[in-house]
Amino acid sequence: MGLAIAGGGPVGAIFELGALRALDESIEGLRLHDLDVYVGVSAGAFIAASLANGMTTAEICRVFMGAEYASLRFEPERFLRPAYREYLDRAAQVPSIVSGTLLQMIRNPMHASVSQLIGELGKAVPAGIFNNETIHDFLEQSFAQTGQSNRFQDLKCKLYVVAVDLDSGAAVRFGSAEHRDVTISRAVQASAALPGLYPPVELGGRFFVDGALRRTLHASAALDEGVDLLIGINPLVPYAAGDAARHPHIPARKLISGGLPLILSQTFRALIQSRMKIGFQKYRSSHPAADLVLLEPDRDDEEIFFTNIFSYASRNALCEHAYQSTRRDLLTRAAEINPILKRHGMRLRTKLLRDPSRTLTSSIGDGRSSHAPVTRELAKTLDDLMDVLESQIAR
Repeated sequence: MGLAIAGGGPVGAIFELGALRALDESIEGLRLHDLDVYVGVSAGAFIAASLANGMTTAEICRVFMGAEYASLRFEPERFLRPAYREYLDRAAQVPSIVSGTLLQMIRNPMHASVSQLIGELGKAVPAGIFNNETIHDFLEQSFAQTGQSNRFQDLKCKLYVVAVDLDSGAAVRFGSAEHRDVTISRAVQASAALPGLYPPVELGGRFFVDGALRRTLHASAALDEGVDLLIGINPLVPYAAGDAARHPHIPARKLISGGLPLILSQTFRALIQSRMKIGFQKYRSSHPAADLVLLEPDRDDEEIFFTNIFSYASRNALCEHAYQSTRRDLLTRAAEINPILKRHGMRLRTKLLRDPSRTLTSSIGDGRSSHAPVTRELAKTLDDLMDVLESQIAR
């Protein structure tokens, strides 16, 4: 079995957490922290690395939602610290750029122009706004604190973290035989280096950027390992204003009123999903023996598109929303999904999915026993036991 998790920034990661938790508890026989192959891209690489280390979906949700007894303290604001060193390094180049350009203009006045100077000054623009060293530091400290491994070769499963080589444009699978010499935390940092937001990450003399620049899921990394069932999670879909007949109480939103940020977000989402659909069609042809299941948010889901993820309340509300919407999606698609699951000895827990009182908070518990490595293993066992008990109750 394999799991491929796409990127999508903070909003995408929170959607993926809620969706994965709903998926994990709603399918009898599924243990998302005990699969054979994981593929993570950008923000999805955070989650894939945790699952590959045996961390349950319940505990990951507790961490990202800031639960009191979570094993780690997660502060999304730390990933938005300005890249001061990048600013200073680029600013230091300005005098030499200006003097060199002016000298060329004096020597060749016939070819001199202001646009030439402006073009040269572009070299002094920072390669990223935020400092992505915090991504590496957080993961490195987290792995050490929880007793997890920061080395690909120590894992019991296959983990691929995908980034793009800036100079060649080629996708690189960290965790493969040729690229296992970096730590998982560095690989995730490279995979999440979205150009413009984070500077490229240097590894072994090469520079790497966000893996989503080539493909959305990179699910072929898992399919090439021969998985029989692949689950894909893609949080980025273009927003479509809800049908007035279906949602008469929701006023239509015009993205143009949100300015450039929303326009760029919509454009990026449309490109990502279009490319992902084409990729999935190719996977069905290139790997016909594998069953594929894809989870995405609804296109008319306003909460996914417009939520302020850096608000604590919004973060938790969005994770709960993703959890509930995924449960509804699974129940709606039961006739499609159950035959696929049956081929792999699993089934949907439809009684659990129909329980209107079920919430993400009740699903994950408080995690009081997950502080140290030894008790973390006990917490994981208790989470698994709870799933088994709920399965029996659901029957």
